[in-house]
Amino acid sequence: MSILVGREITAAIGRGEITIEPLDPSQIGPGSVDLTLGNDFRIFKKQTGLCHVHNESDFADVTEAVSVADGEFITIAPCEMVLGITKERITLAETVAGWLEGRSRFARFGLAVHVTAGFMQPGISNRQVLEIVNLGHKPLALYPGTRICQFVFERCIGTAKYHGKFFDQLKP
Repeated sequence: MSILVGREITAAIGRGEITIEPLDPSQIGPGSVDLTLGNDFRIFKKQTGLCHVHNESDFADVTEAVSVADGEFITIAPCEMVLGITKERITLAETVAGWLEGRSRFARFGLAVHVTAGFMQPGISNRQVLEIVNLGHKPLALYPGTRICQFVFERCIGTAKYHGKFFDQLKP
């Protein structure tokens, strides 16, 4: 697979192989597209006891949905995780896949944007869920609209289309 550079990302958008809504052209960088933090989050309920993780587990059972208004912020304590989502919806052709990555400017504060789910399948059409963790020593205040992560696009050998549980996800 080959990583698309800025002008190739722009060309793929022009051909309809990649759709990003909304998109400001300034978000397109030399090898990725910056994505912004949305307003919707899922925070983990303060519960004790054992959380069973198996094929039938549902993260909604251990989290609650919250929404943060523009100009407001959500606070993440050290060693805490929340689920967030990007404002942008990304639709990929069956010949394009990608990787969600953090941005070094925020990693320097201890902010990680995904735990393990960084790969985005070909043919997706959704907003990107962020598994946001504060690995630092101070609480972090996150603001909707911040360019919090980046999406790296790759051309696939062959075609495929994701049809899984989160194909059309719009909320975390």
